[in-house]
Amino acid sequence: MSCNEGDPFGSLTIAHGDFARTIWVPASKGECWDVLTDVQEIVRWIPVLDSVDEIERLKFYRATLRDRIGMFSLSADAEIKVTELVPESLIRFEAEGEDHQVGARIKVRAALGLDEALAGTNANVNGRYEVTGRVATLGASTIRSKAEKILDHFYTEMRASLG
Repeated sequence: MSCNEGDPFGSLTIAHGDFARTIWVPASKGECWDVLTDVQEIVRWIPVLDSVDEIERLKFYRATLRDRIGMFSLSADAEIKVTELVPESLIRFEAEGEDHQVGARIKVRAALGLDEALAGTNANVNGRYEVTGRVATLGASTIRSKAEKILDHFYTEMRASLG
């Protein structure tokens, strides 16, 4: 944990982590792209996503994140913006949301790239998350553990849906 003087919730606590994984699947890039751009499918892969509203396809979304972290029940409204899109190859996005009652702010920057591979496709996922505010006082290790569980679920569901 480190200080973050710009924290709007009055707490100086921030927890963050980087993630990256490549998953091979026996499907074409086109087949993978069709699944990876189906928002309702993706919602199933991320257990903390309660709902997602598509405002502009492959550009802008609003979502609600709900979870329990320690003694905190988190309900954060988030905006998700696609920042780069290369059809059938790459999608980058930024998600940012906050829960005013708990005093938490969540930011995620991530990319999902597709590369042709022998008899299939490599799906490359990488990014960074940050959690600030009172919920981050639980400590980076608690938040990292929770994030790893969410990411493992995402990767498992992605592999099952694409494979």
